[in-house]
Amino acid sequence: MNVGQRVTFRISRYGEIISVFLKYGFEDIIAGLNLQKYAAFTRWPFHFKRRTVFKAPLSRWERVRLAIEELGPTFIKFGQFLSNRPDLVPAELIDELVKLQDSVKPFSRMEALAILEHALKRPVAEVFADFPAEPIASASVAQVYRARLENGDDVAVKVQRPNIRQTVATDLDILGHLAGLIERHNKDLAALHLSELVREFGRTLNKELDFSLEAATMERFRADFKNTAEYYVPKVHAALTTESVLVIEFMDGIKVSDVESLKKAGLVPSDIARVGVNLVLRQIFTNGFFHADPHPGNILILKDGRFCFLDYGAVGIVSASLRHHLGVILYGVIYKDPQRIIRTLSQLATQRIVNIDRLEYEVTEIIEQYSSASLSEIKVRDLLDRFGRITSENHLRFVPGFYLLFKALITIEGVGLLLDPAFNLAREVEPYARRLMRENPRLKYLPFDVYFALADMASLLKDLPFEVKDLMRMVKAGETRIQFEHRGLDSLSLKLNQIVNRMVFAIVLAALIIGSSVVIHSGMPPLLYGVPLIGVFGFAIAGLLALWLLFSMLKTNHS
Repeated sequence: MNVGQRVTFRISRYGEIISVFLKYGFEDIIAGLNLQKYAAFTRWPFHFKRRTVFKAPLSRWERVRLAIEELGPTFIKFGQFLSNRPDLVPAELIDELVKLQDSVKPFSRMEALAILEHALKRPVAEVFADFPAEPIASASVAQVYRARLENGDDVAVKVQRPNIRQTVATDLDILGHLAGLIERHNKDLAALHLSELVREFGRTLNKELDFSLEAATMERFRADFKNTAEYYVPKVHAALTTESVLVIEFMDGIKVSDVESLKKAGLVPSDIARVGVNLVLRQIFTNGFFHADPHPGNILILKDGRFCFLDYGAVGIVSASLRHHLGVILYGVIYKDPQRIIRTLSQLATQRIVNIDRLEYEVTEIIEQYSSASLSEIKVRDLLDRFGRITSENHLRFVPGFYLLFKALITIEGVGLLLDPAFNLAREVEPYARRLMRENPRLKYLPFDVYFALADMASLLKDLPFEVKDLMRMVKAGETRIQFEHRGLDSLSLKLNQIVNRMVFAIVLAALIIGSSVVIHSGMPPLLYGVPLIGVFGFAIAGLLALWLLFSMLKTNHS
């Protein structure tokens, strides 16, 4: 696609987005961002009223969700991404965003075969003994087929949607432009750093579009759990995997949400809940590399009871220090220690806490609310939701992985409750929190830190006499310079320049008027109706200059 085609596609896509905004009644947003110029490319007139579309009244947040679903893959992914950010998004909107369905109309078998042949660089018939006409699943980024290789192996083939990279690149460009407009036109929303959020989302989505990275992730999980009997990672056919095609072992099992089928297979749902949740907790708190979207649709239970995750496109990384901080927060909640939580939050925040007294009061309020509850009564989802609200209200910002980790904990708690209504995640988290408190990474490396600090200090003391001697030599030779930097004086300096220039201009203007008057009274030829022509010409120039000076002064006062 050449430059002209890309520009045309972008304008057309922008018009389509504006059209959907108008369809769902967001004329105020279009006007607020000054996007009326794009209305010419839409299907709807700018003053379109939503009452002509909806028979039943819908809330604003419901209309946001419907608009996102209609806008397609990138916006659906962005909505799901925002649902993990309770510090930025209102609770009512999050409730709608979690309903977003990542399933769309499948593309044709012919298109899938064309993508496969282009990726594998050989005919499909040379690789697959059987390739079905219909996919078993169709999502916003790709769809999955159950096929059979020439050697007889059953495989799951994940094929990327046609032109998805072009669509995503265009949508990310438009999202970035909209974020910039919002930051310029709305000072309150500018504090949310939306442009930075879109860039973060773009990095995440572009990684998800590279299936070779997903294959590498699966191999990492296989290595991390090679000695774990309860967990199975499907084999990857690396020779058949590219950026746009992923071929893995096909897994046949029972969906974790099908409790009745699990019972019929002789499996105990409560045991499965405990084992599965501990697998995810081990990923987070021990390995620091976790499945970020462990929802029921991504989990199969094999016939022998082993857990099997199906989609490894979304993963999170937790550093050793972040694991320790999270353990401290959970420990502080479980054992009613608000001061410990406050200190940890201040260390985690990427900006200074302005009102620490307010934050301390709100955290203490949560602790007191749970103080009368036993460990088995604490719901981690409710707890994390409350902390999300606190961080939002106190304008705290944390590293992105922090929110991804929260989402994984909330999701896996939901899976546990689905299998066992009496399941309690707090009880399962407690031993991990205890261990993280003991295994402080800063204490682990303390001897090394002390050694290197002493080495740096010795080097500083060794070089100090020479540095002082060199400094004194420069002072004596007059080679030292002190440089000052003023801030906030630029506007004052500009104003003074304007005043001085106008004063000089006024003096010249006054001199021109006085000189012209003298010439007129002198009767100096040439004359026009008895009046010296040079004097008349001088007065005309003075009048024009006076009007210009008056106009520039009025313009400055209004700006």
